[in-house]
Amino acid sequence: MTQDLPRRPGDGSAIDAPQSAATRRSRKQATSDYNAESIQVLEGLDPVRRRPGMYIGSTDVRGLHHLVWEVVDNSIDEAMAGYATRVEVRVLQDGSLQVTDDGRGVPVGRHASGKDALEIVHTVLHAGSKFGGGGYKVSGGLHGVGVSVVNALSEYLRVETSRDGSVWSQEYCRGVPTTPVRKIGPQGDRRGTLTVFKADPQIFETIELSFDTISQRLRESAYLNKGLWILLLDDRADRERSFYFEGGLISFVRHLNKNKETLHARPIYAERREGSTTIEVALQYNETYAENVFSFANNINTVDGGSHLTGFRAALTRSLNDYARRAGILKDADANLSGDDVREGLTAVISVKLMEPQFEGQTKAKLGNAEIKGQVEASVAEGIGQYLDENPADGRRIVEKSLIAARAREAARKARDLVIRKGALEGMSLPGKLADCQERDPAKSELYLVEGDSAGGSAKQGRDRRFQAILPLRGKLLNVEKARLDRIVSSENIRPLVIALGAGIGDSLDLAKLRYHRIIIMTDADVDGAHIRTLLLTFFFRHMPQVIDNGFLFIAQPPLFRVSTGKITHYAQSEGERDAIVKKLNSRSITVQRFKGLGEMNADQLWDTTMNPETRTLLRTEVEDAAGADAVFTMLMGERVEPRKDFIKTEARKVQNLDV
Repeated sequence: MTQDLPRRPGDGSAIDAPQSAATRRSRKQATSDYNAESIQVLEGLDPVRRRPGMYIGSTDVRGLHHLVWEVVDNSIDEAMAGYATRVEVRVLQDGSLQVTDDGRGVPVGRHASGKDALEIVHTVLHAGSKFGGGGYKVSGGLHGVGVSVVNALSEYLRVETSRDGSVWSQEYCRGVPTTPVRKIGPQGDRRGTLTVFKADPQIFETIELSFDTISQRLRESAYLNKGLWILLLDDRADRERSFYFEGGLISFVRHLNKNKETLHARPIYAERREGSTTIEVALQYNETYAENVFSFANNINTVDGGSHLTGFRAALTRSLNDYARRAGILKDADANLSGDDVREGLTAVISVKLMEPQFEGQTKAKLGNAEIKGQVEASVAEGIGQYLDENPADGRRIVEKSLIAARAREAARKARDLVIRKGALEGMSLPGKLADCQERDPAKSELYLVEGDSAGGSAKQGRDRRFQAILPLRGKLLNVEKARLDRIVSSENIRPLVIALGAGIGDSLDLAKLRYHRIIIMTDADVDGAHIRTLLLTFFFRHMPQVIDNGFLFIAQPPLFRVSTGKITHYAQSEGERDAIVKKLNSRSITVQRFKGLGEMNADQLWDTTMNPETRTLLRTEVEDAAGADAVFTMLMGERVEPRKDFIKTEARKVQNLDV
C-alpha cells in the first residue's frame, strides 16, 4: 500500500519560485566548501548500510525477502554444483531465519589478507568463489555481494560451517564481527553450512517474514533443481512444507496448467548439455488464450527474457511451421504461422545453467549471452520435432489452435484499424463519456475508472480537472479470461477504455503512448464493485501487463462509513475503525452512515476521502509471483467451474461477515 502525496499543479511549490539573493549567496558558499576533503571513502560494509536500495532494491517487504533469497541461493548453488541434496529453511520464534544445507561448507583458514576466509566471505563485498576461482561452475550469485550484504543489513548473524573435521563459527552485529572464527566442536556426520540472521529494524520498514512468499520461491527452486529436497518450517505458527520434484520442469508445467484443459496430456520436454552448459525446456498447450512462459538462468527468474527466450521462440515458430507443412495442414499458398499465433495457450518453462552468465544489471532481469540463443534453438527444435513426429494427433491439435489464433488475430487487427479510422474521420478518438483532464504530461495525469454514471457524476464534480480524468464504466466488463483478442477489441465496454488509455492493447501496446501514469480503479465497496474490480485487474494482467509492471495501476480506497456528530465528521474504511471512532466520540449524538456505493457520496465527500492527493490512500497493484497470479486468475475467472467451486468450499469456513 502506498500513501500517494504528489504536488498538485500550480500549488506554488518552491521549485518554481525565483531565487533570492540570500539563496544565491548560500549556494556559492556551499560550492566553495566542496573540495578534496569533501570526498568520503566508505570502508567495509558501510556503503550497504548507507544505501541499501542499491544492493537489495528497497527496504520494504520485498527488500526484506531479498535477504532470504541471497542466503538460500548460496545453498541452492551447492546443489547445482552437485554437492548438496537437502536445504532446510526455518523461520524461528523471534522472526529470525535459519538456513541449513548439506553441502561442502564455507572454507575456513587464513586468507592472504590476514583474516580468516570465513570472515572475508561475510564482511567483504565482491568476495567469494564465483568469479572463476573453480569453486562453482554454475551459480546464481555471480555478483559476489550476497551474504555480506545480508550480514550488513542484519541486526544479528551467526554462521556455522562443517568441514575439515570440525565445526567452525562466527557471529556478527550489523556486519561487524563480535567473535573470532572459532572451532565449536568435531564435525562428526554433520556437513554443510548453517546461517541464522535477523533483519535490522533500523533498516527495514518491517521485519515480518512471510511464510507464503518464501514457500512460493522455494517451490520454484525445487522445480528448477529436480531431485533436491527443500524443507520449510515456521516455528511461529507450527507450519511445515516440503518440496521435491523428480520431474523437474515437467512437474512445473503441469503445476502451472493444473486448472486448465490441456491439448496434450504429456508436456513436450527437451534437455541438452553442451560442455558446461545445461539447457532444459518443458512446454504444454492449453485451451486458454494467454501465453504463460517463464525463463530462468542459473535459477534466476529472468523476467525480461534474453537470448534463451529468443532462441526458444524462434525454434517454436519454425518447428510448428515445418511440421504443419510436412503434415499438409499448411498448403504452399498459405502464409506461415507467426510467433504470436503459435504462442496462444502456451505454457512453458526454459531453464539454462551456464558458467559465465551475462546479466543486464544487478537485478539480473535479462540474459545477454549470445551463444545461448543458438544452443536453446537447436535443443528445442530437436525436442519439438521428435515429439510431433511421434504424436501426430497432438501436433495437429496444436497447429489447428494456432490457425484459429491467426484468424482471430487478423480480425482483431481489422477491429483496431476500424477504431483508429473511425476516430480519425470523426476528428476525435476519445470516448464520449470520458471527462479528460487539462494536463498533457502523462506523468502528471490520472485516470479514474469509475463504476457507472452515478458515481461518475460525483467524481466529475469532485475532481481537480487540471490533472484528473474520469471514465465511467458501462456495466460489467467482458471477462477477458474467456475471450480472444478480436472479441475483446470489439467489446463496447472495453474499447472505450483502450481508446482512452491511448497505448494500444496486447502485442501492439506501446507504453510511450500511454496518456496517464496513474490509472485508478474506483468501484463500490460491495460484491458488484469487487467483481468489476476483478474484471479490470484480469484485463490489465492479461493484455496490459506493462502497465502493472511499471507501477501505473492503482486501486482507490473509498471509506465504508461516515461517522458524524453534526460538527465533526470522520470516515472509516472498516468496521473496526468505525467502532474506534464511535468510542472516541463517547455518547455524543452520533450518526453513522454506511456507503453502499460511490454514488451515495457527495462530490466534496468523494474528493476529501478518495481523490484528494493530500489525504487519499491508494493501493499500488504489483505482481510479485507471476506464476501464482496466473493460477489465481485461471481458477477464479477461467472456463473450468470445478476449481472455482473447490476454492469457495475451502475458503468459505474463513468467512465471518459476508456483506452482499
